[in-house]
Amino acid sequence: MKTAALIPARFASTRLPEKLIQDLGGKTVIQRTYLSTLETGVFDEVWVVTDHELIQKQIEELGGKVFFSRKVHESGSDRIAEALSQVDAEIIINVQGDEPFQDKESLEELKKAFEDSSVKVASLYFKISEEDAVNPNFVKVVLNGQSDALYFSRSPIPFNRDKKEGISYLKHVGIYGYRREVLESFPTWPKGKLEELEMLEQLRLLERGIKIRMVETNHQAIAIDTAEDLEKAREFQKRLGKD
Repeated sequence: MKTAALIPARFASTRLPEKLIQDLGGKTVIQRTYLSTLETGVFDEVWVVTDHELIQKQIEELGGKVFFSRKVHESGSDRIAEALSQVDAEIIINVQGDEPFQDKESLEELKKAFEDSSVKVASLYFKISEEDAVNPNFVKVVLNGQSDALYFSRSPIPFNRDKKEGISYLKHVGIYGYRREVLESFPTWPKGKLEELEMLEQLRLLERGIKIRMVETNHQAIAIDTAEDLEKAREFQKRLGKD
C-alpha cells in the first residue's frame, strides 16, 4: 500500500498568531514538522498543504512538496482532501502541522493498522492522569472491545460517578490515517451536531457510522498551541541537539 503523509498548514491561528512560522531552533515550526515526518522514513511521499505563500516558500526551500490550498477549510482533514488531486496513495496520514517532533514507531503502528482490510480510519491515543482528563484542551476518547472509538470529548470521559480507583483516561493524538476513498468523501459530508458542539472533526466520522481504530502509543507529542507550548518545544529542540 502506497502511503503519503499530508501536513495541513493553515497560516492563521488564534491562540498563538502565525505559530507555524515561529522560530524553533533555527528553523520554523512547520519546517521542523515536515523534516521530522520525512526523517521517520515511514512514508512514500510527504506533502505540506497550505494556504499561504510564506509557508509554501519555506517548505520548497527544503526541497519539499507543497500543495497550495485554494479553498477555505474548517478542518485539517477537509484541507488535505483537496490535495488528493495531486497525491497518488491509498493510505493518507494526516500529520498535524503544529506537532514538530514526530515519532517513527507511532507512525509505523498507525500505518500497520491498515493491514486489517476492515479498517477505514485509524488514529492514536495514550493514557493520561485523572488530573489531565479535566483539561478541555485535551481531547479524550473511550473505546470498545475492538479498540474502535466510541466517542471523543473535551469533557472527562468516562464519568467516574462513584469515584472508583484505577480508572483509565485516554488522550487522543490528532494524527489520522485514512483510506483514500473515506478522505475523498469527508468534505462532502455536512458537519453533524456533535462536531458542532465539541468542535472536533473526528466526530463527523462517528456520526456517519465510520469506525475509527485507535492505536496506543507511548509517545506524548508536543503540540504548539500557545506561547508556553512554543517555549517547551524550544527547550526540547535544544536537548535534541539537532540542526
